[in-house]
Amino acid sequence: MPPQSNNSANTVWHRATVTRQRREQKNAHKAIVLWFTGLSGSGKSTLAHAVEEQLHQHGLNTFVLDGDNVRRGLCSDLDFSDADRKENIRRISETAKLLLEAGVITLTAFISPFKAERATARSLMPDGDFIEIHCCCPLTVCEQRDVKGLYKKARQGEILDFTGISSPYEEPENPDLKIDTHRLTLEESVQRVISLLRARNIVSAQE
Repeated sequence: MPPQSNNSANTVWHRATVTRQRREQKNAHKAIVLWFTGLSGSGKSTLAHAVEEQLHQHGLNTFVLDGDNVRRGLCSDLDFSDADRKENIRRISETAKLLLEAGVITLTAFISPFKAERATARSLMPDGDFIEIHCCCPLTVCEQRDVKGLYKKARQGEILDFTGISSPYEEPENPDLKIDTHRLTLEESVQRVISLLRARNIVSAQE
């Protein structure tokens, strides 16, 4: 039974008859959480959506939880303070856990700058069901890209608590996969992820 929080003393976990295992059998593939982390501009969202596209074309059930999209809905009440960033990742972690139970290959694209929150996200999933992928890209390159113009605003003091400028990014020490997105092409990066999924028997060699 899942751990009980202080606010759930009067609730009882309902055991569904349609289990994750039955959903995976119906889907004909395993579920997994792919957690893409990295600086803004490191290519997390681009890579996550490109991986999803390839998996989707092979008929697999997928969903991307994208940082900007989630901030417009589920986490629209949060700002970018350290406390709210932690709450943002907590909500995403719990959502990813639900999608895992639904038998879906879930791809998350969030800066998720703090090691502790990424560790907590991993701890929510059964062993082996959380794959941390570090999209590694130097800050200078991310700033040169500045796809959304955020680094410029941060340098000018228009954005506070911006990761890499006025707020820290704690790099993963032992990610399941490290991708140098400034050196590899998008296609090469996608294949690195797919190869790992094949090696772990999440997808077949045909995918």
